[in-house]
Amino acid sequence: MKHQLSSIPNIARWLWHKMHGLHIQATLNTITGLLLVGLDLLFVWLTKLTVDIATGHSDGTISLTLAVVLLVAVMISQIALGISNRWIRAILGVRAQNVMQERFFARLLSAEWRGLKRYHSGDLLNRMMRDVSDIVTFLTESLPSLICTIVQFVGAFVFLFWMNRKLALVVVVVLPIFAVLSRLYIRQMRDISHEVRDLDGKVQSMMQETVQHALVVKTLGRVGYMVSGLTNLHENLRAKVRRRTIYSSVSSGLMNIGFGAGYMITFVWGIVSLRDGVITYGALIAFIQLIGQIQSPVRQLTRFIPVFIGAFTATERLMEMEEIPVEDTIEEDESPVDMNSHYGLSIKGLTFRYDDNSRDIYHDFHHEFTPGSVTAILGETGSGKTTLIRLILRLIHPVSGHISLTDGTQEIPVTATSRCAFGYVPQGNTLLSGTIRDNLRLGKPDATEAELREVLHVAAADFVYDLPSGLDTPCTEMGGGLSEGQAQRLTIARALLRTCPILIFDESTAALDPDTEQTVVQRIVQYAKGRTVIFVTHRPAVIPFCTEVMRL
Repeated sequence: MKHQLSSIPNIARWLWHKMHGLHIQATLNTITGLLLVGLDLLFVWLTKLTVDIATGHSDGTISLTLAVVLLVAVMISQIALGISNRWIRAILGVRAQNVMQERFFARLLSAEWRGLKRYHSGDLLNRMMRDVSDIVTFLTESLPSLICTIVQFVGAFVFLFWMNRKLALVVVVVLPIFAVLSRLYIRQMRDISHEVRDLDGKVQSMMQETVQHALVVKTLGRVGYMVSGLTNLHENLRAKVRRRTIYSSVSSGLMNIGFGAGYMITFVWGIVSLRDGVITYGALIAFIQLIGQIQSPVRQLTRFIPVFIGAFTATERLMEMEEIPVEDTIEEDESPVDMNSHYGLSIKGLTFRYDDNSRDIYHDFHHEFTPGSVTAILGETGSGKTTLIRLILRLIHPVSGHISLTDGTQEIPVTATSRCAFGYVPQGNTLLSGTIRDNLRLGKPDATEAELREVLHVAAADFVYDLPSGLDTPCTEMGGGLSEGQAQRLTIARALLRTCPILIFDESTAALDPDTEQTVVQRIVQYAKGRTVIFVTHRPAVIPFCTEVMRL
């Protein structure tokens, strides 16, 4: 997929905005890095001084013993600062990554449902894990390292220039080569990096989806087919990585030729100057060390190009995520809905289609769910039952018309902020990893033991208390360890815990046998008396308990 690459200024502004909360680590990394640069230059000077004292070319300002002591002190300081820097990266780095991941996780959960559905969940997870990690590393480590690298280059160049101007100018002649090379391949590298990241996301998406549906894959006898598909993705990924590596290697190779030439010029010049008595042994050692301190930053600068490209690629992918529209959110105590009031639903002039080129699922549709009513919505597959529930829950928006909560005296438009008025049980198994108690308390975090026992009884889920660990029985992903019927009854109990005026059950008894289904529906109606209850189903067992029936 071809991406519309963002401009560098837009990326820079986005990264600057994301620096919030990461300043401490970035600042500490910069300070320790600059101190290390200063110690490196001091070490070069002390090395020259010590050798000159030992060879009798010093003016005798300090003794050889003191020079050696200072040299050892600098080495110990370098080691201590290096350890401190590792601790800063280890401790604060985890915190910084957690902070940014939490921001994107919260934003993702607040995103509009249809916008979210345009992305595969595996790709979104790949962005939140790998791309966020790359951005945090870039902001807290790469940028401070870049600052220190530039300071190191300038400091070493000034030192060398002070010692020998011509040599300093010859050594840095490689910089124009660096500038030209970076301009030549940076755009191509951005394109390739995008392709690599997209393929990486597809690999994660495929593995996640296949593992999640392993039972289907196994029973269809398509294990080899899925492994073959993953192999093809891996081959494409390797080809892209190989292409990216070629670009990087060519640039690195040319730069190394320049570095080698600079080093040889310095070495030959130093040997000849030493032979002619122009410089001292200490000066020769200092020259060679300074060449390393000049060329090392330039080498680092060449390595920063793929780092920057990777960070820019990750930034563009996260910026794309942020373009998903976000729903309006409010705090629970600011809810526009009185949870203790009796509300129904009023649907007027509803028209909806999934896109401009598709047919109308609903056209000028009207219906009233009176407060306290129990309604069965019946219809064949594809008749629009689930679509209606998505509209009621404001997961999707109508083309025209409106849906309102009504208590007979006022109407409150259904929006994302009024979704708190609903308790919803979707189709299928929607249990999360954790204990049964954890899953139930998603409906009401402060639910008492008595409340838990009551809703479990209503949902005919008393079997929980026969389990060895009772409510503390662990559930694996998608309620592993429980039957479909057991998991479905637990999701019903979870919804019943919510203090809300409207309950919606979307095929939520489909996995139950007829007798259990009848018991559960009867108990729900009795337990929720006064609340508006909607059963979406294709089974007629609920009809005897309903006050009205809607056929689609």
